[in-house]
Amino acid sequence: MKSPKPYRGRFAPSPTGPLHLGSMVAAVGSFLEARHRGGEWLLRMEDLDPPREAPGAAADILRTLEAFGLHWDGEVVYQSRRHALYEEALEKLRTRDALYACACSRREIADSSVSGVDGLVYPGTCRAGIAPGRAPRAWRVKVDGQKLEFSDAIQGSMVRDLAADFGDFVVRRADGFFAYQLAVVVDDAAQGITAIVRGADLIESTPRQIHLQRLLGLPTPEYLHLPVALNAQSEKLSKQTFAAPLDTANPLPTLLQVMRFLGQDVPVELIEGSIGDFWRWAVGNWDVGRVPRVAGMVVDTVGVSLSDANE
Repeated sequence: MKSPKPYRGRFAPSPTGPLHLGSMVAAVGSFLEARHRGGEWLLRMEDLDPPREAPGAAADILRTLEAFGLHWDGEVVYQSRRHALYEEALEKLRTRDALYACACSRREIADSSVSGVDGLVYPGTCRAGIAPGRAPRAWRVKVDGQKLEFSDAIQGSMVRDLAADFGDFVVRRADGFFAYQLAVVVDDAAQGITAIVRGADLIESTPRQIHLQRLLGLPTPEYLHLPVALNAQSEKLSKQTFAAPLDTANPLPTLLQVMRFLGQDVPVELIEGSIGDFWRWAVGNWDVGRVPRVAGMVVDTVGVSLSDANE
């Protein structure tokens, strides 16, 4: 009998701006799950979308993680340097007749599509071929009408009908950049990731990523989607909702707030200790079973409200 693979997790921020409290929830949760289980924690910079990236953001993210005592294993991986791997994956999808070119514009898709669980459901206009006189724009992967089910360690069981809920989805965009879904699947497999810990705002990506894993013959890791940190208006903390950058000069109050957000019973005296003291306690006492089983929670500068984001 084969022994199980050693645990390997990862944190994969996009360099669109400085890390904020919501980012740190995902970083801390993924780090503690990896370290508590005696595994590795890798860092991948998801710099696939140059128009959205902020100059200097990648370096700032690295400095912030170091200031907070979040030390990663191995070298940082940058998706912008891995295009050859994504091209290879696209070719595999072509050879398996799972890929086709799409000539539809955004306006045409909006006019002919219905809403799904995570955006518009593409109606398959170009699945049988591009109309004469049209040029290919994006590349889409085919989905069938089967239901895909997976179990999440926090959010529970999920069932999605790929065709009805998502439709054939983009793996290479009209602007030539590779899509998030494809790059994540390729990189997680190449890095040997055994478990993905991330925010519940990405849970609807999971069925599409599992579909790609199966088409490409890649392993499916464990999934654990943490509650998303929300502001008082129940909006996800982000650059768009003006989430404040983290205070790297005084990280302990933020770390304790993150731990409370994640349902951990943190001794108040840790606020007087060092970063090293905090991490020794946090790794030894991390209990994923205490993480609230909700999609999101409102958080403020005073404390945490365990109100379900869906209410």
